Amino acid sequence: MTEENIEKIKQMVGAVLATDRPTQERIEELIQKVRKIYPITDEDAKGLVRHFETVHGVSMNIGAILPGEDFEPWLDAMLPNIDPYYWTRYRKFLSQKNLSHQVLATIDDSTQRILDHLENPQKVGKWQRRGMVVGHVQSGKTANYIGLICKAADAGYKVIVVIAGIHNNLRNQTQIRIDEGFIGFDSTKSFEKESKIVGVGRFDRTRRPVSFTNSLIDFQRTTAIAVSGIPIDQAEPVVFVIKKNANTLKNLLEWLTENNAKIDTMTVDHPMLLIDDEADNASINIKRGIDEVSKINGQIRQLLQTFSRSCYVGYTATPFANIFIDPDSDDAMFGEDLFPRDFILSLDPPSNYFGPQQVFLNYEVGESTDVNEPTRIIDDHEDIFPINHKIDFPVIELPGSLKKAIRAFVIVISIRLVRGQTSMHNSMLVNASRFVSVQRQLRNEIHESVEDVRVSLRVNGEKPNNEAMLDPEIAELYDIFEQEFAEICSCTWEEIKPHLYEGAARIRVVEVNSNSPGSLNYAEHSQNGFNVIAVGGFSLSRGLTLEGLSISYYLRRSIMYDTLMQMGRWFGYREGYEDLCRIWISEEAAGWYSHISESIEELREDLKSMERVGATPRQFGLKVRSHPTSLIVTARNKMGSSRSHVVQLGLSAKLIETYALSSKREDLDANRNAVTDLIQTLEKLDKYPQKILKNTTEKSESRMAVDVPVSTVTDFLLHFQNHKESQLTDTQPIRQYIEKHSQNRLSVWDVLFPIVKTNDKLPLIDQKLLGIEITCQRRKKGRAELKDGFLIGNNRKVATGGIDIFGLSEAEVKEAEELFRKSDSRGRNGKSVSKCPDRFYRKVRMKPLLVIHLLKIGEENQQPEYDKPVIAWSISFPRIENEQRVEYLVNTTWSHQHYLLEDEKEVEGDE
Repeated sequence: MTEENIEKIKQMVGAVLATDRPTQERIEELIQKVRKIYPITDEDAKGLVRHFETVHGVSMNIGAILPGEDFEPWLDAMLPNIDPYYWTRYRKFLSQKNLSHQVLATIDDSTQRILDHLENPQKVGKWQRRGMVVGHVQSGKTANYIGLICKAADAGYKVIVVIAGIHNNLRNQTQIRIDEGFIGFDSTKSFEKESKIVGVGRFDRTRRPVSFTNSLIDFQRTTAIAVSGIPIDQAEPVVFVIKKNANTLKNLLEWLTENNAKIDTMTVDHPMLLIDDEADNASINIKRGIDEVSKINGQIRQLLQTFSRSCYVGYTATPFANIFIDPDSDDAMFGEDLFPRDFILSLDPPSNYFGPQQVFLNYEVGESTDVNEPTRIIDDHEDIFPINHKIDFPVIELPGSLKKAIRAFVIVISIRLVRGQTSMHNSMLVNASRFVSVQRQLRNEIHESVEDVRVSLRVNGEKPNNEAMLDPEIAELYDIFEQEFAEICSCTWEEIKPHLYEGAARIRVVEVNSNSPGSLNYAEHSQNGFNVIAVGGFSLSRGLTLEGLSISYYLRRSIMYDTLMQMGRWFGYREGYEDLCRIWISEEAAGWYSHISESIEELREDLKSMERVGATPRQFGLKVRSHPTSLIVTARNKMGSSRSHVVQLGLSAKLIETYALSSKREDLDANRNAVTDLIQTLEKLDKYPQKILKNTTEKSESRMAVDVPVSTVTDFLLHFQNHKESQLTDTQPIRQYIEKHSQNRLSVWDVLFPIVKTNDKLPLIDQKLLGIEITCQRRKKGRAELKDGFLIGNNRKVATGGIDIFGLSEAEVKEAEELFRKSDSRGRNGKSVSKCPDRFYRKVRMKPLLVIHLLKIGEENQQPEYDKPVIAWSISFPRIENEQRVEYLVNTTWSHQHYLLEDEKEVEGDE
């Protein structure tokens, strides 16, 4: 009863505070009033005060927007004539979700801006609009587009089509959300007079949209015909929530044409809004020929053409593939492609969002893991459960790291029980294979592992501690508690021990894929909470929300930007248990997430800067395509019909590095000679590298030559033998770029020789180059094979984090770190991330920095593969105004022949 009363007070007080001033005094006043109706203890009341202080301390910034060239505002003039019926209901519904008034105001504003960039639904004649909303993974995109649907319906849009991913579970989940936020009734009984009232229907149900799908059944022609032959002529809007599937789209297209299109034009004359959720997945034209169109892409374009007045809005957290769409492509049958020509809007997440920036942005491969950080490296799987395995791989045991993650999940549930979160959902994700047959075996092994924990706790869990610890399972649970949670949570082992069996007993292990009998229906367990370990592959990677996700075990190899980010189901909101979240992940994947996080942040910053100068989506698309890292952002089949071509790339404030090196003996020798010549030249110029501080306050063993003439650098690049697969460091275009700017920002350089201290038992020492002992930096080889060469690591990074601080003055360091603080970069629990990313140092850099890396290649504490240093280099370019870009010859399949390590069926689903 107490917990039920707490939830009722949360709803009532939250609804008032959504439109009120949430000061501490006002929060306490409201709680004291309501607790007279719903009694709770003083301690519970204090907890509620802390809860609302946290919620209403959450802020949310308005994102950037780039309007199209022909944008004409219309909404402000129409507002006096619009009855905000649907939006008013939805806003009340959101207010009971305990969103702060700042967050509600931002959702209101962003949806208003999006609607204004669509077309006025009252406008006669034929028109189409194309736009894109860029959110964050698990950050509230669905809440945003439901708000847009409500406002569009209020304005007069008659047909709402939501294409909700390629899997049934995501479509069903989306339908439930739309039932709650827009329809107001349970759609499974939407045509019955006494259907169940849900969500917004509790506030007002005088009006009711018609849904031709429900949370159990996708669109079917027979059902639609039985309901109504011509439904769009009804007063209220009609809704279709459909799977992104060729057969479903075909059925909808045929039914609309046969039952609703005008005979003379064969189009439907009602304004239609199409929301494409996960718009980068399956919606992109993947055909390679200039005049070819892939099936789903063509069907979406046909659906838009079927309506004389239509708007397309793609929602995605990974917009790279959409930006690569040719803005000028069209087809006589399918019409214009889906490039967001009319607007691109970026949604900023609320300040309590737990996302890639907080988890991975400052991750350094090989660094020790802080207990306060969520990432844990998997390094014990290769012999038991290799990342590369076939469809018939037998799962006969679990890696120790996975067993540890399972036990950590039991402890998390127990801690949450101690905290009084007894009816909250708890989820663990296991994403380790794309093969359904392997997922099933994995699920069974995990079930057995959970059962082992249950048995031990049932038999020995209540015994005195010294006796209980004789049970290996309980001893393991204690060790994990001490390692992972003892320092950061307020609970002691003695407090959680009585709850361990209950925590383990609640757990269900569910397989989540197209063939699985299990499900993730959290609504069925709303009273007592659902405690689930979800085992799957791609079905867990797109849009699907795992409620109460705390423990993740991720062992996959795909390094497509978009696929990786979408697999990050651990991103989202973790109020009340963020300190308990852990992510077990391979070192390779963690490195890639770190790299991708920085690239995405740069893209968002570019969007904001282009908004300030009034750029259009077309201009933004060109800028993104000219970014060096854009060459590897998405799967090669999403690059569509692009062919080998020359692209102009800008290097302003960018870091480039030789991540692929030649293994030919003559090239290795030539590169060492190039460094020897460079040092001799520096000595002649009286620029011999001297011991330098990393900045004015941090000591370093590294050596740096300052104010080096540009010719010295270009001579070194001329003699360096670059591997052809390190395309961005092709020395010819790099030297051309430097020469173009050699009279201004690139005329004088700093040249750095990093020198590291190491505990490596088998170091490689060079005593010749600088006349001192240089301990070479250890780098592993990447797994991908290259002809006559090798990759540096699995994440293609040579320089370590913090390299960009070299050569900066104390004032420049402070300026960079101030820019970082203003960038709204937060860590866990909303606290500021202390470590400034290198890209902010590059923003203030006045001189370019050439870094000469002396490398020992091989595994830690093993004999290096080469008895002499292997030479690599990186260049940190300063920001260059009015830069002249450099031309590269780019084959769009090239980058993915070397970066796409997993089968392209990854984008289609599990096998």
